[in-house]
Parts: sequence; structure tokens; C-alpha cells
Amino acid sequence: MKFKDYYQTLGVERNSTQDDIKRAYRKLARKYHPDVSKSADAEARFKEVGEAYAVLKDPEKRVAYDQMGSQWQAGQDFQPPPGWDAGFEFSGADFAAGDGAEFSDFFEALFGRQGRRARSHRAGAHARGQDHHARVLIDLKDAYHGARRSFSLRVPSLDAQGHVAVEERKLDVNIPKGIRAGQHLRLTGQGAPGYGQGPAGDLYLEIAFNPDPLFRIDDRDVYLDVPLAPWEAALGKVVTVPTPEGSVQLTIPPRSAAARKLRLKGKGIPGNPPGDLYAVLAIVLPPADNERARQAWRTLAQAFEFDPRAHFKGGLS
Repeated sequence: MKFKDYYQTLGVERNSTQDDIKRAYRKLARKYHPDVSKSADAEARFKEVGEAYAVLKDPEKRVAYDQMGSQWQAGQDFQPPPGWDAGFEFSGADFAAGDGAEFSDFFEALFGRQGRRARSHRAGAHARGQDHHARVLIDLKDAYHGARRSFSLRVPSLDAQGHVAVEERKLDVNIPKGIRAGQHLRLTGQGAPGYGQGPAGDLYLEIAFNPDPLFRIDDRDVYLDVPLAPWEAALGKVVTVPTPEGSVQLTIPPRSAAARKLRLKGKGIPGNPPGDLYAVLAIVLPPADNERARQAWRTLAQAFEFDPRAHFKGGLS
């Protein structure tokens, strides 16, 4: 996937006002409209301009896009960094909805998932406020034990000159034990203010996990790579391994192969039922970085009649 520089597409500076962006879009939309332009690439350019405008005209999407920074170049290989959108507070509008436009994979990777839990509210003199959404990151241990965490949410807005500004608000939130990635915490009355005497909307926090140096997470299950020396895998051994709840003794059966999974039932994220923890075995070879070590490897090679590529022979002509 290639990075798209939406500012470059519209020919505007990154600090342009919303009015500047609107004028640039209207000019380019007229220029490349398929019913007007005779250029062979008019339709493609018209779509590119429309996509850029769909992002930059909306302060919420624009602030999130700007989070990527200016170091990315148009056409550069790109994947959204993990947790890139955490901490942004969005209103309930669906980013990809409204005009039926077909947007690029780049757009969908950034915005296609936002706001699809939106609720519609009837307008009126005393209407309920709009629900807001934000994605927050917690540590794996928070899901095991529960926690109270403080989050700073960035709320996009427009200043008096039409520039996009960001306000911050802090929230103290109780993280319940057993919460999983993708679940939502509802904070009643923390969304947009109501109209007239209408109640405020709610704020929904979508839970995601910070990257962990040891553990991988799949729903309620947790995975840990356990390095073994060749003789430990061959002969078996009891080793000490970490878990999010503390160290445990793990029995490695003799003749264990690389990538074998040993299940620690109920040691995953708590729940009803709880998840499991899987120890994934990885065989690590000692380095042959001196003559003594190299001689040890030669002795080992002479001790076995072992051909790791024996299965190739049946397929060779």
C-alpha cells in the first residue's frame, strides 16, 4: 500500500485553513470532472481529489491523518503504525459513508473502521447529544487484574481563523478484569452536549493492547515464544517461563520440535471461560564463534547419522 499525500493532491499547505481547502477542492473538482475534462486520467484524478477532500474537510479525519507527520512521501510504501489512532475522540459520523464514494485501500486502512457504531439522533429543540468514540491502549496486565487508568483524549475543533486545533481532556477510567481487545467501555454522558435540555451523548472507548515484548494476544488466548537449546528440546527439561500472572514451571517433553505449542489451560485472559496461554517452542542454536564451540559441533555431527534434507531425495530427478 502506498502513502497518499492529501495536501499535495489538493495543492495546499499543511497549515491551510478549512476555507483554503474548500476552495482548492472546488477548483480541482471542476478541472477534472469527467463531464468537463478531456484528459485521459480525468476520472482517476477526480476520485483522488474527492478522497483528499473527504479527509481534509473534516477536522476529525484531518487531525488523525496529520498524526502520521510530514515525514511520509507520496507513493512511499506504508502501513499504519500500531495504535496510530489511539487517543483521538471522534463523533458518531461514519467516515466512509455519506456519498457512496469508493475510496482507496489507504483511506480504508486509516478510516474505514472508524465510527461504524454510530447512532442516529433526531434533531429537535431538546435532542440528545451525539455519541463519541475513542480508541485507547492498555497493557496486557490490566486485562488480567483490572486497573484504573488515566487517558488523555485529543478532540479536534476549529479555531476562529478556520485552522484545525486540538483540545485535550483527561479521563480516569476503571478497566474491568477480563476485558478483551475490541470491547467497548461506555462512559455515560461523556459524549457531545445535548441540545436545549436534552441529555449529553455517551463516550465509547474501544479497547486495544499496547504491544508487549513477550506476549501476543488472540482474543482471550495469549502466546509466548519459549527459546530452547537443542539438547533441551531433544531430552526434555523443566524450565521457568513468565506469564502475565507470574512465573510458572513448564515441562518440556523429550523430542519436542520447533513450533510445538504447549497449552497452559486457563492461563490466558480471565473470563467465563478464561483463555489459555500457549508456550510456542523455538530452538535456538549456540553460536559457533570459537574453535572450542566449532569442535563441539563437529563432534555432534559425527555422533549422528542425520540428514535434515532426506525428504528432498524423493522429489529430485
